[in-house]
Amino acid sequence: MAATDTAQDELVALRRRLHRIPEVGLDLPRTQAAILAALDGLPLELHLGTGLSSVVGVLRGTAPGAEDGPVVLLRADMDALPLREETGLEYAADGDAMHACGHDLHSTILVGAARTLCARRDELAGTVLLVFQPGEEGHDGAARMLDEGLLDLAGRRPAAAYALHVESRRDRGTVATRPGPFFAASAVLTATVRGRGGHAAMPHLSRDPVAAAAALVAALPGWVARTFDAFDPVVATVTGVRAWGAENVIPDEATVRAAVRSFSAASAATLAAGVPELCRDVAAVHGCEVDVDWDVRYPVLHNDPAETAFASDVARGLVGDGFSTMDAPLSASEDFARVLQEVPGCYLLLGARPPGLAVGDAAHHHSPRVVFDDAVLADGAELLATLALRRAAAA
Repeated sequence: MAATDTAQDELVALRRRLHRIPEVGLDLPRTQAAILAALDGLPLELHLGTGLSSVVGVLRGTAPGAEDGPVVLLRADMDALPLREETGLEYAADGDAMHACGHDLHSTILVGAARTLCARRDELAGTVLLVFQPGEEGHDGAARMLDEGLLDLAGRRPAAAYALHVESRRDRGTVATRPGPFFAASAVLTATVRGRGGHAAMPHLSRDPVAAAAALVAALPGWVARTFDAFDPVVATVTGVRAWGAENVIPDEATVRAAVRSFSAASAATLAAGVPELCRDVAAVHGCEVDVDWDVRYPVLHNDPAETAFASDVARGLVGDGFSTMDAPLSASEDFARVLQEVPGCYLLLGARPPGLAVGDAAHHHSPRVVFDDAVLADGAELLATLALRRAAAA
């Protein structure tokens, strides 16, 4: 895949501007302004979110029959993470937020796709929704955009939806995807164990919530291993334990937090019923009670088989042997799953490891040291634009 030097330079400049102004959550005013400036002058119908700083451009093709052609949705996320950057890049962010998941590249790639599609509007046999979404990192921005009527902005609902994610440890310019489950469903367990505090020298007179919390930390992995089929995996990782007081005091409460991922609706349902029961049983053995908060975040991201076959053919035509079908889904989660519950579509990975950086030396996403290769900006833009053009023509 290739682009003119001028087009690539413009995309690099936009990416670096976005990288310098990372914003977290649903309200991204500076990012929104930068995206709007980059889209200025293009023949787009622009829609801004009311409860979040989203931008949606509607591009109507002018090829014969385009007014009755399909709507194709292309999505990029915009938000950053609350991390202080440690990359040493000359354009590194200076503050307590960082684009550690490559969303600055995603937004830039979609701007590039928008420019390509506008330049080839006479070839576009349908309509494209260009979706710039805040709040992917745990804020469920996709659900909010759906609630605000995203799928009706073009006047008819999309026939297909596509998104991509840069990957810091994959070879630059390669593309990968798979049909079926692609990203996991996610939920967060917060179990607050309530006992009866007392003197550390006389634990028999207390009901120790710390011991109960420790037992829960130990019990959770074993329960998962003996409840779920190894070929329908579940990942349950304890990410926090909190209980503190004076060194000679048993506290009244202890809290355990865990991140839980699953890959099927059946496993998600079993987790929602079984984990709270496990917490209650472990607490009861220690004479304690427990308050369980089971916070379901995102569903499984499921790639439609037909749309994935189509997207795979498009990607293979662009990168040749650089395309691959993934053997297994990834245990991360993504709120684009909300869109794919409503519209058949496909999510893809785009390799973005800088040249000369070995896989073992490449930091992964959500690291303050992760870096990506700007050369993939034009690659991603061409991939998204080609998906939209060919999907509209195919109908």
